[in-house]
Amino acid sequence: MTRALRPNFWENIPLNRLSPDEWEALCDGCGKCCLNKLEDEDTGEVVLTRVACRLLDGESCQCAKYPIRHQFVPECIVLSPKTIEKNLYWLPETCAYKLLWTHKPLPAWHPLLTGDPESVHAAGVSVRGLTIPEFEVPDEEWEEHIIDEPLGH
Repeated sequence: MTRALRPNFWENIPLNRLSPDEWEALCDGCGKCCLNKLEDEDTGEVVLTRVACRLLDGESCQCAKYPIRHQFVPECIVLSPKTIEKNLYWLPETCAYKLLWTHKPLPAWHPLLTGDPESVHAAGVSVRGLTIPEFEVPDEEWEEHIIDEPLGH
């Protein structure tokens, strides 16, 4: 059963005090966290590739097996108030979790502000139509699929 979300909870409640439903509602559904990333060993810079996790649906930008994803992708990161700080470096620039953690507002296109889950796609900041499943691209070719972030396609 889903609890009702408190009005404007993201503006008034610290991340570590959100209900599980409020925490999940922060996700804008862009799908960028499900893209495989490359990290420069020397600089620590992280870049996105269009190579997506095998569980990402490239049209809905949702995980096809979210509740049981660790059965298929054990290394999938569980983002929580306890883990966010150590994971900030790989979160997309437009990610609500990252924005709120760094005391920045949600973007105007965020579904919590628009009331429309399609607004992230309409704004051109999701990965809809941009991804290639990871099983189609050998690891050594991921560099050929680097994309700029934030997206604006």
